[in-house]
Amino acid sequence: MTAASSEQIDRSKDPQSAKGVPTPSRKAQEEARKRPLVPNDRAAAKVAARDARREEQARMRRALDTGEERFLPARDKGPQKKYARDYVDARFSLGEYVMFVALAIVVLTVVVPPTSNSQIIIFGLFWVMVAGVAVDAWLMSRKLKRKITEKFGSVDPGVTWYGTMRSLQFRRLRLPKPMVKRGEWPS
Repeated sequence: MTAASSEQIDRSKDPQSAKGVPTPSRKAQEEARKRPLVPNDRAAAKVAARDARREEQARMRRALDTGEERFLPARDKGPQKKYARDYVDARFSLGEYVMFVALAIVVLTVVVPPTSNSQIIIFGLFWVMVAGVAVDAWLMSRKLKRKITEKFGSVDPGVTWYGTMRSLQFRRLRLPKPMVKRGEWPS
Protein backbone atom coordinates (compact mmCIF):
# COMPACT_ATOMS: atom_id res chain seq x y z
CA MET A 1 0.00 0.00 0.00
CA THR A 2 2.95 2.28 0.52
CA ALA A 3 4.03 1.92 -3.13
CA ALA A 4 0.50 2.72 -4.33
CA SER A 5 0.26 5.84 -2.20
CA SER A 6 3.67 7.10 -3.39
CA GLU A 7 2.61 6.43 -6.99
CA GLN A 8 -0.52 8.49 -6.41
CA ILE A 9 1.56 11.31 -4.93
CA ASP A 10 3.92 11.26 -7.94
CA ARG A 11 0.97 11.40 -10.33
CA SER A 12 -0.52 14.32 -8.47
CA LYS A 13 2.66 16.36 -9.13
CA ASP A 14 2.53 15.63 -12.87
CA PRO A 15 0.62 18.43 -14.65
CA GLN A 16 -0.36 16.07 -17.47
CA SER A 17 -1.86 13.55 -15.08
CA ALA A 18 -5.64 13.36 -15.38
CA LYS A 19 -6.37 10.56 -12.95
CA GLY A 20 -5.87 10.30 -9.24
CA VAL A 21 -6.17 14.02 -8.58
CA PRO A 22 -9.38 15.85 -7.82
CA THR A 23 -10.24 18.60 -10.26
CA PRO A 24 -9.70 22.00 -8.66
CA SER A 25 -12.75 24.18 -8.32
CA ARG A 26 -13.27 27.17 -10.61
CA LYS A 27 -12.68 29.50 -7.69
CA ALA A 28 -9.31 27.86 -6.92
CA GLN A 29 -8.25 28.03 -10.58
CA GLU A 30 -9.19 31.72 -10.84
CA GLU A 31 -7.29 32.52 -7.65
CA ALA A 32 -4.20 30.75 -8.99
CA ARG A 33 -4.29 32.81 -12.21
CA LYS A 34 -4.92 36.13 -10.50
CA ARG A 35 -2.16 38.71 -10.88
CA PRO A 36 -2.30 42.43 -10.31
CA LEU A 37 -2.62 44.63 -13.39
CA VAL A 38 -0.14 47.06 -11.92
CA PRO A 39 2.77 45.71 -9.87
CA ASN A 40 3.06 46.79 -6.25
CA ASP A 41 6.50 48.29 -6.79
CA ARG A 42 6.41 50.08 -10.15
CA ALA A 43 10.01 51.27 -9.96
CA ALA A 44 11.32 47.74 -9.39
CA ALA A 45 9.13 46.40 -12.21
CA LYS A 46 10.46 49.10 -14.54
CA VAL A 47 14.06 48.25 -13.64
CA ALA A 48 13.40 44.54 -14.13
CA ALA A 49 11.79 45.15 -17.53
CA ARG A 50 14.70 47.36 -18.61
CA ASP A 51 17.23 44.73 -17.50
CA ALA A 52 15.33 41.99 -19.35
CA ARG A 53 15.23 44.15 -22.49
CA ARG A 54 18.97 44.87 -22.25
CA GLU A 55 19.74 41.18 -21.80
CA GLU A 56 17.63 40.29 -24.85
CA GLN A 57 19.35 42.97 -26.94
CA ALA A 58 22.79 41.77 -25.78
CA ARG A 59 21.87 38.19 -26.65
CA MET A 60 20.68 39.30 -30.09
CA ARG A 61 23.86 41.32 -30.61
CA ARG A 62 26.01 38.30 -29.70
CA ALA A 63 23.98 36.22 -32.16
CA LEU A 64 24.60 38.80 -34.91
CA ASP A 65 28.33 38.55 -34.20
CA THR A 66 28.50 34.75 -33.93
CA GLY A 67 25.69 33.74 -36.32
CA GLU A 68 23.87 31.72 -33.66
CA GLU A 69 20.57 30.97 -35.40
CA ARG A 70 18.43 30.66 -32.27
CA PHE A 71 18.84 34.27 -31.12
CA LEU A 72 18.95 36.03 -34.51
CA PRO A 73 16.24 38.57 -35.31
CA ALA A 74 13.30 37.18 -37.31
CA ARG A 75 14.48 38.87 -40.52
CA ASP A 76 17.71 36.80 -40.46
CA LYS A 77 16.37 33.39 -39.41
CA GLY A 78 16.00 30.33 -41.56
CA PRO A 79 18.17 27.94 -43.53
CA GLN A 80 17.56 29.70 -46.85
CA LYS A 81 18.63 33.07 -45.46
CA LYS A 82 21.74 31.49 -43.95
CA TYR A 83 22.55 30.00 -47.35
CA ALA A 84 21.95 33.39 -49.00
CA ARG A 85 24.24 35.09 -46.44
CA ASP A 86 27.01 32.57 -47.02
CA TYR A 87 26.63 32.79 -50.80
CA VAL A 88 26.77 36.60 -50.83
CA ASP A 89 29.68 36.69 -48.37
CA ALA A 90 31.69 34.23 -50.49
CA ARG A 91 31.58 36.41 -53.60
CA PHE A 92 32.97 39.79 -54.61
CA SER A 93 30.31 42.33 -55.55
CA LEU A 94 30.49 45.83 -56.96
CA GLY A 95 27.79 47.02 -54.59
CA GLU A 96 30.21 46.93 -51.67
CA TYR A 97 32.19 49.83 -53.10
CA VAL A 98 29.42 52.14 -54.36
CA MET A 99 29.65 54.41 -51.33
CA PHE A 100 33.39 54.90 -51.77
CA VAL A 101 32.99 55.71 -55.45
CA ALA A 102 30.11 58.10 -54.69
CA LEU A 103 32.23 59.87 -52.06
CA ALA A 104 35.12 60.18 -54.53
CA ILE A 105 32.75 61.63 -57.14
CA VAL A 106 31.42 64.20 -54.65
CA VAL A 107 34.97 65.26 -53.81
CA LEU A 108 35.87 65.45 -57.52
CA THR A 109 32.81 67.60 -58.30
CA VAL A 110 33.93 70.05 -55.61
CA VAL A 111 37.54 70.13 -56.80
CA VAL A 112 36.98 70.20 -60.58
CA PRO A 113 35.59 73.47 -61.97
CA PRO A 114 31.96 73.14 -63.14
CA THR A 115 32.60 74.61 -66.57
CA SER A 116 35.07 71.94 -67.69
CA ASN A 117 34.13 68.84 -69.66
CA SER A 118 35.58 66.69 -66.91
CA GLN A 119 32.34 67.17 -64.93
CA ILE A 120 30.49 65.29 -67.68
CA ILE A 121 33.05 62.50 -67.55
CA ILE A 122 32.80 62.28 -63.74
CA PHE A 123 29.01 61.99 -63.79
CA GLY A 124 29.23 59.55 -66.70
CA LEU A 125 31.53 57.35 -64.63
CA PHE A 126 29.08 57.52 -61.74
CA TRP A 127 26.19 56.32 -63.91
CA VAL A 128 28.36 53.58 -65.39
CA MET A 129 29.10 52.43 -61.82
CA VAL A 130 25.40 52.49 -60.91
CA ALA A 131 24.54 50.46 -64.03
CA GLY A 132 27.34 47.99 -63.23
CA VAL A 133 26.05 47.53 -59.69
CA ALA A 134 22.48 47.01 -60.95
CA VAL A 135 23.60 44.37 -63.46
CA ASP A 136 25.81 42.65 -60.87
CA ALA A 137 22.96 42.55 -58.35
CA TRP A 138 20.52 41.23 -60.95
CA LEU A 139 22.88 38.46 -62.06
CA MET A 140 23.68 37.54 -58.45
CA SER A 141 19.99 37.35 -57.50
CA ARG A 142 19.23 35.06 -60.45
CA LYS A 143 22.10 32.73 -59.60
CA LEU A 144 21.19 32.77 -55.90
CA LYS A 145 17.59 31.89 -56.71
CA ARG A 146 18.74 29.00 -58.90
CA LYS A 147 21.13 27.67 -56.20
CA ILE A 148 18.47 27.90 -53.46
CA THR A 149 15.95 26.12 -55.68
CA GLU A 150 18.47 23.33 -56.32
CA LYS A 151 19.21 22.91 -52.62
CA PHE A 152 15.81 23.52 -50.96
CA GLY A 153 13.29 22.85 -53.76
CA SER A 154 11.67 26.28 -53.60
CA VAL A 155 12.59 29.82 -52.63
CA ASP A 156 10.92 31.47 -49.65
CA PRO A 157 9.57 34.96 -50.37
CA GLY A 158 12.09 37.71 -49.73
CA VAL A 159 15.22 35.54 -49.67
CA THR A 160 16.66 36.79 -52.98
CA TRP A 161 15.91 40.40 -51.99
CA TYR A 162 17.62 39.71 -48.65
CA GLY A 163 20.71 38.44 -50.47
CA THR A 164 20.69 41.33 -52.95
CA MET A 165 20.50 43.95 -50.21
CA ARG A 166 23.28 42.20 -48.32
CA SER A 167 25.48 42.31 -51.43
CA LEU A 168 25.13 46.11 -51.50
CA GLN A 169 26.54 46.50 -47.98
CA PHE A 170 30.21 46.91 -47.23
CA ARG A 171 31.43 43.50 -46.07
CA ARG A 172 32.76 44.62 -42.67
CA LEU A 173 29.47 46.34 -41.78
CA ARG A 174 27.18 43.41 -42.58
CA LEU A 175 25.05 41.97 -39.81
CA PRO A 176 25.01 39.06 -39.05
CA LYS A 177 28.78 39.06 -39.51
CA PRO A 178 30.12 37.05 -42.46
CA MET A 179 30.91 33.50 -41.35
CA VAL A 180 32.74 32.48 -44.56
CA LYS A 181 35.75 33.89 -46.37
CA ARG A 182 35.64 34.99 -49.98
CA GLY A 183 35.67 31.93 -52.21
CA GLU A 184 34.26 29.56 -49.54
CA TRP A 185 31.02 28.76 -51.36
CA PRO A 186 28.20 27.12 -49.37
CA SER A 187 27.42 23.51 -50.22
